[in-house]
Amino acid sequence: MSKKRDIFCCGCGETVSARFTDGGEVYPHRKDLKALPFWKCDACGNFVGCHHKTKNRTKPLGVIPTPELKKARQHIHRILDPLWKSGRFDRRELYSMIAHALDIEEYHTADIRSIEEARNVYRTVKELEASHA
Repeated sequence: MSKKRDIFCCGCGETVSARFTDGGEVYPHRKDLKALPFWKCDACGNFVGCHHKTKNRTKPLGVIPTPELKKARQHIHRILDPLWKSGRFDRRELYSMIAHALDIEEYHTADIRSIEEARNVYRTVKELEASHA
């Protein structure tokens, strides 16, 4: 019997019963990812990784993104991460400022559900960067 978990799928636009699998299925060409845990939406084929380096190694890394959304999130991290890694911002404080600007309780890139949300986050990060130059 396969393990299932309810997770929001951005491709389907709803919460789905995602199936637990491994990197051998979702990245068959990447032997280095074979043993890593993933949750997959069998309806659309999209998937999300897990917090595999923690005690709860099967906890999903947010919602299940589409390939386009995955690229948008990576783009956000390319501009966001240097701001806190350089010491210019405290990471928690920066994420809190993003949440406040977006009028949401808590911000995490893995919770972005649409390209429009990704664009709003991108604009917010660029504005925070410019205002704290």
